[in-house]
Amino acid sequence: MASGKEIRTKIRSVQNTRKITKAMEMVAASKMRKAQDRMRSARPYAEKIRRLAANLAAANLTDYRHPFLTPREGEAKRIGVILVTTDKGLCGGLNTNVQRVVLNAMQDWEAKGASEICATAIGNKGLGFMQRMGADVISQAVHLGDTPHLEKLIGPVKVMLDKFQNGELDAVHIAFTRFINTMKQEPSLEQLLPLSGERLGTPESSWDYLYEPEPQVVVDEMLVRYVEALVYQAVAENMASEQSARMVAMKAASDNAKNVIGELQLVYNKTRQAAITKELSEIVGGAAAV
Repeated sequence: MASGKEIRTKIRSVQNTRKITKAMEMVAASKMRKAQDRMRSARPYAEKIRRLAANLAAANLTDYRHPFLTPREGEAKRIGVILVTTDKGLCGGLNTNVQRVVLNAMQDWEAKGASEICATAIGNKGLGFMQRMGADVISQAVHLGDTPHLEKLIGPVKVMLDKFQNGELDAVHIAFTRFINTMKQEPSLEQLLPLSGERLGTPESSWDYLYEPEPQVVVDEMLVRYVEALVYQAVAENMASEQSARMVAMKAASDNAKNVIGELQLVYNKTRQAAITKELSEIVGGAAAV
């Protein structure tokens, strides 16, 4: 059995760890509320631009069809994936779950004959995962902080969009963690390009537009902005999920540390009681011998 001094050292060590996890839990709870507000405030813009893009896609634009709306013939052989993860750890299985989804999807694509798979990594954890996988990482965005900034995302995402627009890719997918509630976040893998009718939705009525300067310029700019809004919303959802998962993980760690401290305290009391009993027995034995 360990000595009383060793047990006291362990108790102090666990207590110090609990202070850290408790502080991280409180910080994550504060950041979680801000991240959720930021995510919800971005949804109205995403919905408005989605409706506008759907109506533009359904409008009569003579023979022009934007590449983002044009599906490729046959099975997709050249695929791009945008993986959204966190920059930091200590958030439970958040990153592991979305990485597992991407890994399974990549294996399925390769089994179906995909000849090229390239990746854009948003977040340190996703970048490390793709590098360990030996994937072709064509762009990356790391150290985003606690607030997503569109100007930091546009460059890496544009590399992937340009490859699709130039015909170098047949499809682009985005993987992120969707925020459901504080206790539940689920990994999601969605097709980003070409934009499907399911994602755009069907407009309730046909709108007629006056274009300035001309339809092609307006549609090109609008659809690029729409895809950027989708990526921004995915990053915002992922950040809200990150803070929620970290808060839950740190709360579980604090509770476990409390239980460990209680168990160690019980062992320490037993050890101390055994030592006192032994000393008393030795005193009594010595007195009897005298």
